[in-house]
Amino acid sequence: MADTESKKLILLLREIEERCRKHARGLPQQEEPIQFWEGLLFTVAGSQWVTSMTDVKEILSLPAAITAVPGTQIWVRGVANIRGNLMPIIDLQVYLGGQRVKSGRRTRMLVIDHDGVFAGLLVEGVQGIKYFPEEFRTAAKGVAGAVGEYVESSFVLEGKSWPVFSMRRLAASDTFLMAAA
Repeated sequence: MADTESKKLILLLREIEERCRKHARGLPQQEEPIQFWEGLLFTVAGSQWVTSMTDVKEILSLPAAITAVPGTQIWVRGVANIRGNLMPIIDLQVYLGGQRVKSGRRTRMLVIDHDGVFAGLLVEGVQGIKYFPEEFRTAAKGVAGAVGEYVESSFVLEGKSWPVFSMRRLAASDTFLMAAA
């Protein structure tokens, strides 16, 4: 009798197992996490650009006192004392062939420090941080003018192209390094 009971129990367990397999859903698939690129969104000459967050050391307001340096290019505004360090102040808009950045409440200075090139770049404004999925990065296409030399790629997101301005390329540029007139 005990043998019959155990056989019934085994049959019942197999039936339950079969029903479970029949109605079971697979385990959720492991998805690869999306890799995001962090960019700082800024404006120069009315156009928006992004640069890598790692390329900008600091974002400052326009210094109150900038001392002009005679014999320099027109895009060199001068030098300013930033926490005890003399920093060259470059008008990025003029450097790229545009008009002088007008001082205003939105005007900012992007501080770069690459391979010994330490400078503050004046821009019209900084809009904040933007995150782009790495998979949306494309080669830079059709960026005209002086700025094209410094655009390394772009992101296409929501139907808009976001050119990536390379501060490293700028800091390595012979033209940028020749501040003397």
